[in-house]
Amino acid sequence: MNSNPMYMEYVDDADPEPARRRGWRVLGWVSIGLSVLMVVSSLTAYGLYRKAFGNITHEDPNALIGVRPKKLNNALNILLLGSDTRAGANAQYGRAMKNEPPRSDTMILLHLSPGGGQAMGISFPRDLMIPIPSCKLKNGSTTPAQSRGQINASFTAGGASCTMKTIENISNVKIDHFVQVDFNGFKSITSAVGGVPVCLPKDVNDPKSKLKLSKGKHTIKGEQALAYVRNRHGLGDGSDTDRIKRQQKFMGALANKAMSAGVLTNPAKLLSLIQAGTKSLTTDKELTPGVMRKIAEEMGGMSSGKLRFVTVPSGPDPADPNRVALRQPDANNFFSSIRNDKSVPKEEKGPKKGTPAPKIPPSQIQVRVYNASGIDGQARRVGDDLEAQGFKVEVVGNKPTAKATRVLFGTGGDQKAAVLSALIPTAPKPTARTSATAGVVELVVGSDWTTLKSSKTAGIPKQQGEIRATDNICDGN
Repeated sequence: MNSNPMYMEYVDDADPEPARRRGWRVLGWVSIGLSVLMVVSSLTAYGLYRKAFGNITHEDPNALIGVRPKKLNNALNILLLGSDTRAGANAQYGRAMKNEPPRSDTMILLHLSPGGGQAMGISFPRDLMIPIPSCKLKNGSTTPAQSRGQINASFTAGGASCTMKTIENISNVKIDHFVQVDFNGFKSITSAVGGVPVCLPKDVNDPKSKLKLSKGKHTIKGEQALAYVRNRHGLGDGSDTDRIKRQQKFMGALANKAMSAGVLTNPAKLLSLIQAGTKSLTTDKELTPGVMRKIAEEMGGMSSGKLRFVTVPSGPDPADPNRVALRQPDANNFFSSIRNDKSVPKEEKGPKKGTPAPKIPPSQIQVRVYNASGIDGQARRVGDDLEAQGFKVEVVGNKPTAKATRVLFGTGGDQKAAVLSALIPTAPKPTARTSATAGVVELVVGSDWTTLKSSKTAGIPKQQGEIRATDNICDGN
């Protein structure tokens, strides 16, 4: 994120749009906490809380998005969105301009790894400049595509389904569900968990956010918690970057508190938390209580130490220092690790006896990728996955459609081809090709392509500046 003063997001009474911005980012973090709560909720309590889940409003994005990315794993991806709607009880936060649609400045992809190994909240900065696709609306009309626009413009233009489509287009990660939250339930959620621990590096008495706390540790909730997450001038260096980090720590502390035995094993506290959160939620209609129960079965053993918070790899936009852009190739490599995040099948935990793999590192292997799958963009996606594994990649173009994936090699490329072939589930036998460049491996991607075996053990690499729910709340203050 950019620390340029012109880039700062104001949340006090001096803001150009104070009512529209207020309380924004934390609601996205709270929605992560609520989703995590759904994941780890006790199954024995499921029947007691089913009625509370009936508070949730549902929408159907499948009818609006159209073609979706292919799912390569059994992970679960839930897009968490904040909405500044003024409908219903949210009118207390001020009136929107006439006919102005709700906006979303908080977009976080909650990635739940297969088997309950880990969960990650991936934040997309609201000023991220990317292509915005044309989106179908509920009334049957469509929005115009933009070759370059702020990512939050997708929500304003077409709501949750358009933001889902936009993120799928840049990441090729299939989004399974969405959770949209407005900011009215925030104070109730923080109170329902019994307050959230925070650590202040100095005394704060800020009349703009109305936060008044002494230096050191505190447990805050309700109005005080809302003032804390709004505060910008009273803490840190006043930058948006600094405040986001502080809010990530708050989210981690909230999730850690919600996942503690004191909340989840106490039926009264758990019911209070779910009721506080679900009244503020809209989700896709497929995110039913039954699906939530399945999530709990798969992820119930996850500890808060396995919950990570990151920002998608990005940096200053070359065209506008007050905006940000994806940082490449880091962003594509990161998206690839999300797409290919898999549990390791038992039969692949170790090499088979008598079949040692050639000891040539991927960095010494040049691969030319051809698309014979019949799926648009498949060669580029496979190329991204290969690059994430360290291969040197050149995406060439299309070949006639074929079912079987093939590995070809030129003179001196037999061992390199064997390394690549060993990473493909169908293990195609490398074939010599006289017309191929010496030492170069050619991969012809067929319709049977799934993913690389090595991706199953690679996991999601640690990201710069990531935060865990169990981190010391005073670190970095």
